[in-house]
Amino acid sequence: MIRHAFHRAGFVALALCMLAGARAQDAASFYRGKTVTMVIASAAGGGFDAYGRLVARHIGAHIPGNPKVIPQNVPGAAGATATFYVVNVAPKDGTVIGAIHPGNIIEPVLGDKRKVRFDPNAFQYIGNANSDVYVCVTRTDAPAKTFEEALSTELIMGSGGEAASTRDFPVMLANVLGAKFKMVLGYSGNREVQLAIEKGEIHGECGAGWSSVLSEHPDWFANKLARVLVQEASVGHRDLDAMGVPKSVDFARTPEQRQVLDLVYSQERFGRPYIMAPETPADRVSIMRQAFADTFRDPAFLAEAKRMNLEVSPTSGEEVQALVRKVFSTPPEIVEKAKQATTLKE
Repeated sequence: MIRHAFHRAGFVALALCMLAGARAQDAASFYRGKTVTMVIASAAGGGFDAYGRLVARHIGAHIPGNPKVIPQNVPGAAGATATFYVVNVAPKDGTVIGAIHPGNIIEPVLGDKRKVRFDPNAFQYIGNANSDVYVCVTRTDAPAKTFEEALSTELIMGSGGEAASTRDFPVMLANVLGAKFKMVLGYSGNREVQLAIEKGEIHGECGAGWSSVLSEHPDWFANKLARVLVQEASVGHRDLDAMGVPKSVDFARTPEQRQVLDLVYSQERFGRPYIMAPETPADRVSIMRQAFADTFRDPAFLAEAKRMNLEVSPTSGEEVQALVRKVFSTPPEIVEKAKQATTLKE
């Protein structure tokens, strides 16, 4: 009996190995000679673009068949244009990846669902490049030198489009904690906001990823042009904590205020998500998830990320999927409070 059991176990193991090999061969035959498009939901030159292009340069080597991977910038509507394209328009055969904004995932929770033409719960998540910490950055010559001072002294803050973190995050700090932020809206993107900071047109911005700011503007801090006013995060960044930069959640005066801040900040845990359309065949999603994981273990990828000063703290597609489900299960009363908190008041 024992001998037969071992024979059966060996047969099952062999069958599974053969099946895995067959799937890999099928994937290789599908992707060989193909072009995979990496749709980046921002204009060229920003942090999301840097991460998206970095992944695009390396992931092809880890996809069976080694397809060519090309980046394509599709900016607009704080990332919603690219997200809509990936899930509703682009081919759904496994040849399109979306490098989207975390706000595109949480917007259906906090925004007007009637205006959002996609369901983030249905996305196929292949991974997340970095769990980010968002910050408020201000010029060192701004009238408020600390976040506590910003609760009584006006600062002029720049922002991108509707539903962008550079709009929602400072608005929330004003509505929930009483920060005296005067918003200048309508910049076409984060790059333009940061140029305005350099020119002295505005005092600063909130809702910017710390990893992006540090990668794109290390000179700001070396030359003492700018400072980090506050961390907009539930869990702080180790380097910013060591520098003594406070977290906005620590200024919450009630448990409800803390819950509202935590909900909005939850998107930072999937700060740079990569998706495929809901209809993408399951085996190709699985292949791409594995390729994503392998890319983030690749010494060449990690070395280039280090040279670019880009932090990487990857999360698997399965983990991101679970995090999104948790966000969408938030109690309705907290969701409503968060909606009110991110509504710009005249």
